[in-house]
This record gives sequence, structure tokens and C-alpha cells, in this order.
Amino acid sequence: MSWEEEVEGLRARREAAEQHGGSEAVTKQHARGRLTVRERVTALVDEGSFREHAGITGLGEEDDQGRLKSFVPAGVIVGTGRLDGRPVVVCGDDFTVAGASYSAAGMKKGVYADELAAERRLPMVRLLEGGGARISGLGQRGRSGYDLTQPSVANVAMVRTLQEVPVVCAALGPVAGFPAARLVTSHLSIMTKHTSQVLIGGPALVERATGEKLTKEELGGPQVALRSGVVDNLAEDEDDVWRQVRRFLSYLPSHVGAPPEIQPTEDPVERREEALLEIIPRERRRAYKMRKLLDLVVDRGSFFEMAPLFGRSQITGLARLGGRPVGVHANDPVHQGGAMTAQGARKVRRFVELCDQFNLPVIALVDEPGFLIGSESERAGTIRFGVEALVAAMQSRVPWASVIVRKSFGVAAGVHLGPGSTTFAWPSAEFGAMPIEGGVALAYRKEISEAPDPEARRRQLEDELAQAQSVFPRAEEFGVHDLIDPRETRPALCGWLDEVQHQLQANLALGTPRYSARP
Repeated sequence: MSWEEEVEGLRARREAAEQHGGSEAVTKQHARGRLTVRERVTALVDEGSFREHAGITGLGEEDDQGRLKSFVPAGVIVGTGRLDGRPVVVCGDDFTVAGASYSAAGMKKGVYADELAAERRLPMVRLLEGGGARISGLGQRGRSGYDLTQPSVANVAMVRTLQEVPVVCAALGPVAGFPAARLVTSHLSIMTKHTSQVLIGGPALVERATGEKLTKEELGGPQVALRSGVVDNLAEDEDDVWRQVRRFLSYLPSHVGAPPEIQPTEDPVERREEALLEIIPRERRRAYKMRKLLDLVVDRGSFFEMAPLFGRSQITGLARLGGRPVGVHANDPVHQGGAMTAQGARKVRRFVELCDQFNLPVIALVDEPGFLIGSESERAGTIRFGVEALVAAMQSRVPWASVIVRKSFGVAAGVHLGPGSTTFAWPSAEFGAMPIEGGVALAYRKEISEAPDPEARRRQLEDELAQAQSVFPRAEEFGVHDLIDPRETRPALCGWLDEVQHQLQANLALGTPRYSARP
């Protein structure tokens, strides 16, 4: 006797699942400018590489003869695919099915995806769009017996995944409640510019609880989520999301126990850029473009910035030197003079821990005037978050190379120096307990106030102290490891990176740093 009848039931369920929430729901999804989850997965992974798991999970109804009458998919797609040839786990929400609200089965599929990524040690990509659990299911047990009031299983799975493998999440529409928590439980979060919002609670819930009448965009649009640090990067559209996901993962190993991939490059490690000789202005108060400096040092076109709109006085991102991935931390003098703010410190701490978790050496380009001062800075708790960033740097195990291109002042300068950091300096470097302007104002206040021309005397004292802070005496006393011509920066860093390879290999045997699960 054949099993043809049962196989026909399987085929019917598969066909029904591929229809998502039905043609009308799919049409509405497209009208919103958003793809279906299956279209997204197809666009993301290498062509033909996706292998779906549990494709017929959902709620089916049969007639008296056992034939399928109707089928509602679970609203979550899970499977494995390849990104540039590398296996990954993909988990996507299906907004066409009840707005992607999680059923018991849908929640279990999300947990399964996290467990699959952790156990097989494959990077995780979550494609998120929805508003959390279905209200109708709260406090009830469905056919599967999974209790939606017990989220601890999902939380444990998310944290374990974050400890073991790179996790990238994308908000591709409205993302609220538990999906928002899943979004930020990641090493990189991305949202689309025109179609996504990230919220703890939506407008109806907010109005009921607080009386505020706000749109989803006002509550959690990009202008809110990116500047608050909830989301790291903005994508122009979904195609840009796929590009950013692929690029970010290309710098990282598949799991914490593996080295990152070295990519071939035609950019010579001995490249010397003449523009570096003039990039730092002689006028100490003038800003310059740190990102231009970065691009002149790392492999051409390799810098991938993370969280550019949050903590803007600090720049963080991934790049390559001679084809090898590195983490890059730099000050941006265009914003608050590059000073360490509370937001900047939070951003740096998270970035340092990412590099330490995945064994990426850190390159720091230092122009640090110190912690931002003033009443707003005090209210923000800057010293607390600044010292937490400092502790993260001091606890890191990866090699650091710090290039002091201009200022290096106060406690905040230590955030740029990991333990045993190799320190290079440019002739434009300045060192001290605090910037000259602050030191003169404190130490010579009476003398300045009593001078015939206080401003002239202030400038004179600042110029005299600036000459006294010349980097040459410090270099002659071995206060830095090497004073270099700015044009030698790339060759010096590539040579340093060659020298620390044994240290990076030894780190893999030590296991994951203890703070690696912090989102």
C-alpha cells in the first residue's frame, strides 16, 4: 500500500505555506513597499542555497476524508543558506500572517533557529517585522503545549546565540515588543529608511498607557532609533540591508572559536599617502575629516562604520589591513571636538567587547580631548559610562595599536589604549592631564585676569605650553613606542598586525570573554 495520500497532504501544506497569508495580504505587503519574507530570504542568500526547516509548521484543518481544507502558516520562516559561500541560519517574520504576531509554533521556530545557530556554530540573520505574541494566545496552551507566558526559553536561546556566533538583525517594517528585543539582541542591527519603526509599544498602547498621541514614526522611526542607539545602522532600502549584512559578516568568523577570513587585496601594505602629512591642521582648534584619514590608512574601501548617528564624537567600525579584518576606533573632532560623551562611551564599550569576542585586533586613531564637561554631561552620567568603556578596554585580550594623531588627554585617553597597547605618535601629537586651554584657565587664572590684555596673555600662555608639550621629549624618553612620519602609518600598522598573529591564535584557546553576551 502506498503513502501517496499522505504525501499529497504534505504537498498541499507546502503549497499553502508558500502562499503566506493569502494573495490579498501579499498584495497589501507589496503596496507598503515591503517584500514578503520568502522574497527577502531569496534576495539575501546565495542563489538556490536556502534550505527551509519545518516548512509546514502552522494550523491545518482537514475534511472528513482527511483532505486539507485550509492551512495557516506559523508566520515564521527558518532555514539555512549561504552568504558568499558561507553557511548561515536565517529566521524571518511573515507580516502577511496576522501581522507576524507570534503563535506558539512561531515562537518555537524562533527558538529553534537560535539553538540551530549556536549548536552548528553558524552566523544568525534575523529578518524582523511584527508586534510580538498574539493576544488570543496569552495564558493558553496551544496544540504544541508551548506556554507563551514563559518566554525564558526564548531568552536563553537568544543569549546563547549571541555568545557563540555573529548575530545580525534587520527591522524591515514595524517592529515592537518582543521582536524589538530580538532586534537589539545582536551584534549589528539595521533598519530601513522609509518602511521600518522600532518600538517598545505601538501608538494605541502608548496612548492607552500615557495619553500621548504619537505615530509609529514619531515613536520609533529612524530619527529616534538611530540617535538613541537602539539601532546601529540605517539602510536606504531592503537591497541595502542585504549588502550591509553580507559586508558586516565578511569581517567576522563564523563563531567565536574560529579566526576571521583573510581576503586577498591588491592594496600594497607599504602604501604611503602624501595627504596624511597635511591632514592635521596646525591650528589646534580646527577640525578635520577623520574618516578621510581612516580611508587613507586601511585597505581602500574597506571601512564599514557601525552606529554612525549615535555617540557621534566617536567613530567605530570594521576594516581590513593587508586583507586582515580589524576593529577601528577613532575620535571625530567635528562633533564635540571628539570628546568622550556618555553616548560615545556606551558605543565604544559595546564595540570593544564585539572585537574582543570575535578576536579582532583594535586600531585606535586618537584625537581625544577628554571627557565632555558641563552640566548636560554631568546629568548624562558621562564619567560612569566613560569608566565602563575604560574597563572594557582594559579587560580586552586582543592586541591594540594606538596612533596618537593629535590630542591624548585625561582619563578618557585610556579608553583608546588596551592592555599592552603598541603606541605610535605623529609629530602633531599632544599629551597631558588636560587640554592646554583648560590647564591655562585653571593654573593662570589670576595672572590672566590681572594682565593689561587678558586675552592676549591667555593666548601667549597657551602658545608657550603648546611648545612645551612637544611630542619629541616624550618620544626621546620612550613615552611612546615610536614617533612616525604620518605617511608611514599604514606600513607600520600592517607590520604590527603581522607580529601579533601568534597572540590572536593563542586567544582562541582561551574561550569567549565573559561579557560577550551583552547586547
